[in-house]
Amino acid sequence: MRNLDKNYNPKSYEDRIYREWEEGGYFTPEVDKSKEPFTIVMPPPNVTGNLHMGHALVSTLQDIMIRYKRMSGYSTLWLPGTDHASIATEARVVEKIKNDGKSKEELGREGFLEEAWAWTEKYGGNINKQLRKLGVSADWSRSAFTLDENLSKAVEEVFVNMYDDGLIYKDKRIINYCPVCNTSLSDIEVDHEENEGKIWYFKYPLKDSDGFLTIATTRPETMLGDLAVAVDPTDERYEDLVGKTLILPLVGREIPIIADDYVDKEFGTGAVKITPSHDPNDFEVGRRHNLGQCVVIENDAVISEGYGKFSGLDRYEARKLVVEELDKLGFVEKIEKINNSVGHCSRCGTVIEPLLSDQWFVAMESLAKPALDAYKNGELKIIPERFGKIYVNWLENIRDWNISRQLWWGHRLPVYYTEDGEVIVSKEKPDEKVYGKVTRDPDTLDTWFSSALWPFSTLGWPDADSEDYKYFFPTNALITGYDIIFFWVIRMVFSSLYNTGKLPFNTVYLNGLVRDAQGRKMSKSLDNGIDPLDEIDKYGADALRMNLVSGNTPGNDMRYIDEEVKDKRNFANKLWNASRFIFMNMEEDKTYELNRDKLTIEDKWIISRINTLAKETNRLLDQYEMGIVASNLYEFIWFEFCDWYIEFVKNRLHDEGEDKDNALGVLLFALDKILKLLHPYMPFITEEIYSFIPGNDELIILAEYPRYSEENAYEYEEKSISKLIDAITSIRSEKKDLNVPDKKETKLFISTANEETKKIFSELSANLKSLAKVNEIEIIDENSSLENVATIVKDDYKLYLSLEGLIDYEKELARLEKEKKNIESELNRAKGKLANEKFTSKAPQKLVEAEEEKVEKYSKMLTEVEKSIIETKSKL
Repeated sequence: MRNLDKNYNPKSYEDRIYREWEEGGYFTPEVDKSKEPFTIVMPPPNVTGNLHMGHALVSTLQDIMIRYKRMSGYSTLWLPGTDHASIATEARVVEKIKNDGKSKEELGREGFLEEAWAWTEKYGGNINKQLRKLGVSADWSRSAFTLDENLSKAVEEVFVNMYDDGLIYKDKRIINYCPVCNTSLSDIEVDHEENEGKIWYFKYPLKDSDGFLTIATTRPETMLGDLAVAVDPTDERYEDLVGKTLILPLVGREIPIIADDYVDKEFGTGAVKITPSHDPNDFEVGRRHNLGQCVVIENDAVISEGYGKFSGLDRYEARKLVVEELDKLGFVEKIEKINNSVGHCSRCGTVIEPLLSDQWFVAMESLAKPALDAYKNGELKIIPERFGKIYVNWLENIRDWNISRQLWWGHRLPVYYTEDGEVIVSKEKPDEKVYGKVTRDPDTLDTWFSSALWPFSTLGWPDADSEDYKYFFPTNALITGYDIIFFWVIRMVFSSLYNTGKLPFNTVYLNGLVRDAQGRKMSKSLDNGIDPLDEIDKYGADALRMNLVSGNTPGNDMRYIDEEVKDKRNFANKLWNASRFIFMNMEEDKTYELNRDKLTIEDKWIISRINTLAKETNRLLDQYEMGIVASNLYEFIWFEFCDWYIEFVKNRLHDEGEDKDNALGVLLFALDKILKLLHPYMPFITEEIYSFIPGNDELIILAEYPRYSEENAYEYEEKSISKLIDAITSIRSEKKDLNVPDKKETKLFISTANEETKKIFSELSANLKSLAKVNEIEIIDENSSLENVATIVKDDYKLYLSLEGLIDYEKELARLEKEKKNIESELNRAKGKLANEKFTSKAPQKLVEAEEEKVEKYSKMLTEVEKSIIETKSKL
């Protein structure tokens, strides 16, 4: 009989199996209108990126859903791809050019783009090869790149349409600018970090007076550009000063004192310097009061010309000098230390500079409303629900989106300017015979502008006749990290609603971050990153995948602990050895069928347990509870199937004949179902083992996912063996606690008022004797009086283990006292839940009833254990 290798070695088959899947076209769905489609688009990693643990987690979660739906009869499309990542890629290419002794400007735009494409072709796409090692079943034939021709056409289409609809406009506003990346940034590309800083209090002298006004600032260098000082209109301290003039120190500029509701009179001195060209709030105040503009910091974060000794200085050098000069003049009143939030470029970490700049924006108010309504009316589901509040808050407080970037790598704006200043927005270059010479806007679009179109541009939009677009769109689910809910998720929602009239997906599943064993974020600075490829090399892809999702809950971070990965490898090894044991007992060319007329009670139990497991697994996967399913499968396969059922049937396998054949028929039936249930989680080992089951002509990737079947429901037998296992486990545990050797036999008494329980233990007494190592079993009335026994309290029965000559009563009393504490703890927890009005009023009735049942159950158990404590004390 053909059998598995003696040792579990995933390296011997993982690459081979993946080639077979990919070359067989099993990841590539057809437009099949007889099937329901199920579509997921992969969050596109940076084209020059490498696989990290975050990618491994989100890719595993997506693959689980895709494999589950594929096996459930859907036409499944998992569309992969990469993002051109304008800022990150341009920075790398600039560095490469610099190392070559050249500069971006020397090469010019066309020369730079040639370098960028060469860099992308050399280093790009590596992550897709790495994802294959993880086992992702994405349709690589449809793989997309955000700078692909069809995606670029979609970007231009959207830009032109939005401009024509008045949603895209150009304006001079305060934007976030990175002096290192040399580009503007949207608000969500800025990371705010708490820093220890200072707040300086400066005196601004009144014109024609000996008086002064004290203002507070965290950025002294910007005072060179002050155009006013504002106070609260209701602040009585300053009502006589409004309308008067101050002399700006160091500059000599006359600036007015104005009243504006923006000022909080409780903060600082209640007087605020207004620098319209270097602060977004000041910009709005300046507009309201027609203050004009005064730029004093340039794009490279140095002080502008015309400011004497300060000009040409870096912003921080200028800050130091400004404070020194003001101090010499006696204008520094005091300096305080504070903790304040400072914006940093999310790409390079440089402190951003708010600068006045001509930029292109998307007007967000009308786009945000449909995206907000879709969530509020239940069309869009967010898992876990708590992130819905963040979604709503962001959309309700949305600001217009700065979409232009001062970069060359990316989608260039389809904007042209005539010599007389006319703006032409067009997908094609305007006819110069008509317009004269035209110049194209040098800026590119924010990377997230193209990424926002990903769910539909990758499927052929704006070609409404595209078969993929008509069949696979809208997609079903988006599975991604919670850290890009603003960057990407919300943008896709409002972009899709605007462009297609449909939501891009109906479910958003947000996973947490993968942290190190100490709970720290993995980073280069901490040198605590773990390479998924190294883990695959050590433990196999299946072990890594199973570890990442086991117990994982939506939106919660997880710790990556090496011992837990080893445990999942041991789990794979357990399944491998159990399968090998089954195959070892089979005869060559012999067929083993499931003979329902010859099933034993244990056979019916395992069949029914798998049936129940399949029902629960389907329900949980349909709710995206992938972590719970992983834990359930682990527990069932390791303990119920490998440790218990195989143990139950071993004696039947020793003898040749019908009993052995029937046992093998059940074992193969069970193994077949188990492998299929586990396949989405551990695709490689299940595919390999499945190929050894006689009669399997197809691959498991194409097999039908197990569903609940009435034919496989044996409720009584399932309950019976489960009760037997619980009793055996409890007896073994009790013997261990009492330091009684497991093999040392003694008498067992079973007390219950439940007739069905009596029947179960009567029928299974032989199994109980054999596996619990007891020499005699007696079922007694509930009120029977016994002496010198260890008591085990269960839900509807009690076990009394005779301790004649075996027991130390002081230890038994200590054990019972410990058990009492545990029962009291569970009882109090359940009572506490029921005492919580929020729980009883908002939780589903099913959950409330479950807690009520727990109170009843633990109350009974507490009564029984207290009786046992009294009895044990009497024997001391």
